[in-house]
Amino acid sequence: MPNPNTSKIIKELQRLYPDTRCFLHYKSPFQLTCSVILSAQCTDERVNIVAPELFKVFPTAKKMAAAKQKDVEKLIKSTGFYHNKAKNLIGFAQGLLSLYAGKLPKTITELIQLPGIGRKTANVVMGEIHGLSEGITVDTHVTRLSNRLGWTKHQDAVKIEQDLMKIIPKDEWIHFSHRLIQHGRKVCDARKPLCNVCTLAKWCPSANR
Repeated sequence: MPNPNTSKIIKELQRLYPDTRCFLHYKSPFQLTCSVILSAQCTDERVNIVAPELFKVFPTAKKMAAAKQKDVEKLIKSTGFYHNKAKNLIGFAQGLLSLYAGKLPKTITELIQLPGIGRKTANVVMGEIHGLSEGITVDTHVTRLSNRLGWTKHQDAVKIEQDLMKIIPKDEWIHFSHRLIQHGRKVCDARKPLCNVCTLAKWCPSANR
């Protein structure tokens, strides 16, 4: 069964991390989506360093759709997995123009029809741009902490999201991932979690293991 202290954990996360803004820098919905694509297996800090140069050359979907993959790769190489990311960025831009006339749709079902867009990216865009919550963003931090806190036993992002949506209040869905990600970065490290200073430890079944 899910952690019986879920509501207490959520309240503590709210207290610890009241600032749940997106930490990726962007000037348009298109640029935010591209930045989320770049953030896979990469820090927001690195993306914020790389993105300005990328958007200086390819600021719009029309410009990105006409880009050569090798030119995009040069600009994003330091984010890792740059071959696939460049392909996804160009494919996303082309799909956005051909399917939705360059305007981001407002449903996850429509967003995930675009190349390079999975549920994680779609959830971030839905919450940040449209203020809508159709799901919960699941990245590596959310995966790790959800398992440690006893909310799921899965490693698959879709299954984890389904488990979390059953126990996390819907009005918290947009903010929840941001809070959990911040806690994962600051306290609940992958290799060496700081259980001795973690205020969630008293409710965490994995504390000090």
